[in-house]
Amino acid sequence: MSTESTATTTNAQLFERAQAVIPGGVNSPVRAFRAVGGTPRFIRSAQGAYMVDAEGQRYIDYIGSWGPMILGHGHPAVLEAVQRAANEGFSYGAPTEREVELVEAIIEQVPSVEQLRLVSSGTEAAMSAIRLARGATGRSLLVKFEGCYHGHADALLVKAGSGLATFGHPTSAGVPAEVVQHTMVLEYNNVEQLEEAFALQGADIACVMVEPIAGNMNFVRASVPFMTRLRELCTQHGALLVLDEVMSGFRVALGSAQSIYAKLIPGFRPDVSVFGKVIGGGMPLAAFGASRAVMQHLAPLGPVYQAGTLSGNPVATACGLATLREISKPGFFEALGAKTRRLVDGLEAAGREAGVPLVGDCEGGMFGFFFAGELPQNYKTVMAGGSERFNRFFHAMLDRGVYLAPAMYEAGFVSAAHSDADIDATLEAAHAALRTL
Repeated sequence: MSTESTATTTNAQLFERAQAVIPGGVNSPVRAFRAVGGTPRFIRSAQGAYMVDAEGQRYIDYIGSWGPMILGHGHPAVLEAVQRAANEGFSYGAPTEREVELVEAIIEQVPSVEQLRLVSSGTEAAMSAIRLARGATGRSLLVKFEGCYHGHADALLVKAGSGLATFGHPTSAGVPAEVVQHTMVLEYNNVEQLEEAFALQGADIACVMVEPIAGNMNFVRASVPFMTRLRELCTQHGALLVLDEVMSGFRVALGSAQSIYAKLIPGFRPDVSVFGKVIGGGMPLAAFGASRAVMQHLAPLGPVYQAGTLSGNPVATACGLATLREISKPGFFEALGAKTRRLVDGLEAAGREAGVPLVGDCEGGMFGFFFAGELPQNYKTVMAGGSERFNRFFHAMLDRGVYLAPAMYEAGFVSAAHSDADIDATLEAAHAALRTL
């Protein structure tokens, strides 16, 4: 891709400066390029489907701020809404009409949610949802799945123990073992293990938290039998089913991933839903919601405490509300899904032509691909191989002006701003890159 201006500071120089004052040189670990090697790109600006780095190099962007930029960067309607809100005031520490409008817009598209609480990050929303579930059920045990990421709260930074009778072990220093003693980690899409866990501990399980489409082991769907049985077991044992839709919410469908499963599983709905990313349109904003009966446990109505100074921030809610209004327009998701499917089909075709095993999947504006013969179903199979090949492919694509996630276990995102020409250019780059592997 062409450069747009003469850079005065290189990415390498900025990274050196950053490492002197920021741990690892970044404010979120994956940005450091540790998984793929090389120097992170310091982004100077973005517009539409493109980002421009400190050296003036332009890239077709398939990260989209890790999902929020479903309309692309700098969408006129969103930009206008944010500028108008900023002129009115950055933050009040008091309620506003706009936060009510945003919550109403979310609830309108998600039938399982009757009330919603806004917060500032996905981690905060997931942490609060777990506390709410424990408060509502009077139980302590949390069940999660290996490969699903729900933020960096202590109770969630856990890896599986040696067996179902053994609870998880911390995956981060600074997390005491006693903090995760109430967290059980199971294998994603493993129905038999799920049934065994409920048979052993069903009366103690407060909630099961799961990504319906896991975006932190690339792109892995929960199978219909797995999701069906999960819903049945939670209902049978009085546990709450918490869907983490921080990534998939309003990204894979207007009704989020739960609307897709509701079409496949009669009567399906989660008990608690967690949202982020798209509902903020690129601003720090997330939410958790449930039925009125469950949400009544939350302060100031109930004993489960949660608060946040910037929750419902007026500029963030303006950004999110403008985004939701745009993606609610007729035909939006049909067009976005077709575009994403063309990209994934093209990548698979490029792999076949190059003799490289490559398989992909997508839904709405979210996609993933693996250097494998078939789609993985859990974390173990995702991590079984292909990392070295992915790293070479990542850099070959970056050199050709295509910015993919700098780790093989992260999903990718297509926006409404990506044109047919952008997809064509991406596939042309992929054909060339795959021939070098």
